[in-house]
Amino acid sequence: MRLIVSFFLVFTMFPAPPTEPSPALAGIAHVAFRVTDVAKSRDFYRSLGFEQSFEFADPGKPLVSYIKINDHQFIELYDRADDSQPLGLMHVCYEAADIESLWNEYTKRGLNSPAPRKARAGNLLFLLRDPENQIVEYTQYLPGSLHFEDRGQHLSDRRISQHIKRAVIFARDLSAETTFFAAKLAFEELGGSTNVHRLRLPGTSGDEVELESASPATKPRIVFSVENIAATAAELRKRSLTVIASGNSVSISDPDGTEIVFEQETALK
Repeated sequence: MRLIVSFFLVFTMFPAPPTEPSPALAGIAHVAFRVTDVAKSRDFYRSLGFEQSFEFADPGKPLVSYIKINDHQFIELYDRADDSQPLGLMHVCYEAADIESLWNEYTKRGLNSPAPRKARAGNLLFLLRDPENQIVEYTQYLPGSLHFEDRGQHLSDRRISQHIKRAVIFARDLSAETTFFAAKLAFEELGGSTNVHRLRLPGTSGDEVELESASPATKPRIVFSVENIAATAAELRKRSLTVIASGNSVSISDPDGTEIVFEQETALK
């Protein structure tokens, strides 16, 4: 009996260490879209006050433009190599503060991905595939990279928003996709409906992904946060953009039909 009591006291005084959580993410790093005409789409985002940070324009290869939202968030615009390539969302990339730790944790969880490597822009990057073979990408900004060295630049005071709040990803099997993001990637489920599930990135960024059942009627969508939705709607109209209002949000469409949504910050908390 004394042995049992002694063991109990030792166990309660020195409990087993908690399971190490998945390393936090700093937020959404970029959302990549394939577009019909990069120059035309770039002009569209310029009308919203977003400037190009840099581009890759290699002879014989599709043009890639990096549109800056803030020092940590970008929209990547890719030309099509040929007309057979589908338009719309290519992938969402998440910023990691410690990409090696993140990759190690995901490896423990049974996710197979090549180790992080330095990409062309100078940042560390790795990617994996979700249950529907869609790319899930992670990056860590490094000093000397094109993104890092552009900090404080190309930040117009005409920006209609300063933050990508949510990226929308379509799935044929919503249940499997949600389970993957929650169980494997440690995203926090926020609830939803039959056809839509929202999850928050691990960490304190507050950024989200919205998983939505794919259908012929679905359109690519990205959500920005703004402080005042009425003022945002008025400013968009002032810039000769067609605005659709719905509750605490307004939306416009880019040249390829991607829906650009603006939501009031208080409605997202």
